[in-house]
Amino acid sequence: MREQIVAALQTSPADYTEIRIERKDTTRVVYRGPHLETADALTDMGGIVRALYYNSGWGVATFNDLTDLPRRVQEAAQCARSISGQAPIELAPVPIAQAHITVPLDRDFRGVSLAEKQALAAQYNDLILGHDPRIQDSQVVYNDSFAQVIYANSQGALIEEDRPQVTVYLMAVARADQDVQQAAEAWSRPAGFQVALGLEDKALTAAQRAVDLLTARPVAGGRYTVVLNPRLAGVFAHEAFGHLSEADFVYDNPRAQEMMTLGRRFGPDMLTIADDGNIPGMRGTHPYDDEGTPTGRTDLIREGILVGRLHSRETAARMGETPTGNARASGYRYPPIVRMTNTFVEAGDTSFQDMIRDIDQGIYACDAYGGQTAMESFSFSAGYAYMIRDGEIAEMVRDVVLSGNLFVTLSNVQAVGDDFQWIGAGTCGKGQGGLAVGIGAPHLRIGDVLIGGQ
Repeated sequence: MREQIVAALQTSPADYTEIRIERKDTTRVVYRGPHLETADALTDMGGIVRALYYNSGWGVATFNDLTDLPRRVQEAAQCARSISGQAPIELAPVPIAQAHITVPLDRDFRGVSLAEKQALAAQYNDLILGHDPRIQDSQVVYNDSFAQVIYANSQGALIEEDRPQVTVYLMAVARADQDVQQAAEAWSRPAGFQVALGLEDKALTAAQRAVDLLTARPVAGGRYTVVLNPRLAGVFAHEAFGHLSEADFVYDNPRAQEMMTLGRRFGPDMLTIADDGNIPGMRGTHPYDDEGTPTGRTDLIREGILVGRLHSRETAARMGETPTGNARASGYRYPPIVRMTNTFVEAGDTSFQDMIRDIDQGIYACDAYGGQTAMESFSFSAGYAYMIRDGEIAEMVRDVVLSGNLFVTLSNVQAVGDDFQWIGAGTCGKGQGGLAVGIGAPHLRIGDVLIGGQ
């Protein structure tokens, strides 16, 4: 296949051409309640050609039949040639990469039978359903995939990469009369089958939390000092700030350009937010992005100051900045767009106990149930929460919705925890649907947060 791709690139009349071929083998087992809903194994294979005339635009051809790559190259080039009226497009230079990347698997899930995977999912499902009579429903998902991706471009890049992923999702639904509550835990890594084992505590945690939420009272609305647990802090950094740092959004939006001016202070000196696509063992990790650009750490906020943003080769050239390795695609059906990899809030030096010690009445908000962002405005629903009273964690509360202005909220960060952790599973839905990302953070303390509730 390598030789076919290189030969097809040589036939392109365009100024620049790239080909990405992907084969993906997936196994999926799903239980809903006591019933096995899905147990299947799928193979998907296809490719995409992108051709660029610098004074015209991009042309794209996607396909499943790999037998005539030169014809696909010509189709993409014809599409690119037909575009008119656009500003010239430049691509920022990057090193010409040639690499073959493999990921060692302690226990290769491709050698594990579908029956064994189903039995594992059934075990977790039985734990959830049997935990308490008030557990009325469940969803347990086991999913593994192994993608083999070949990328090459007309500038000489040729990268082959294996992309494994294992994910387990555990959700419990509890009911008391007309009150229905749910809770979930998830775990995912680019690793072997072993990472799906030993998650019994997570299954039981999800079940017990769903039951506990039945007796939790709704929070009283108002303004509070809020402590976010690492999962909610990480989701907040990704959703509320990370997307504003993606250069395709900034470049196309004059208001965003005004807001996201490099050098602007967004928070206190203790606050650093970064994106790094080269952290071993994380969901968003790849040595190269889907344009062949090396990944690495990009500081977005450093010591409270906006210092960087995320780029593709095209957005970097448009804005006179450096490519960051953040051009990513959800699969061969899509061209790469600017997306996060592993986004995180760097650890500070405050312990959790010191963080809550002087809070007379506040909220400890945990996990993220859902949320919306619109420019600098955000609204997030916590999965669950506790009141903080007189410096101690008190009763559980629910229906906690955090909202406000991003920049005001970041400026109100009062403490950054010393207890950084990576979150078990993260998925970004920008534009093309689900893409594996990493999310990490310590606890964060933020003052004067508007909480919606009763």
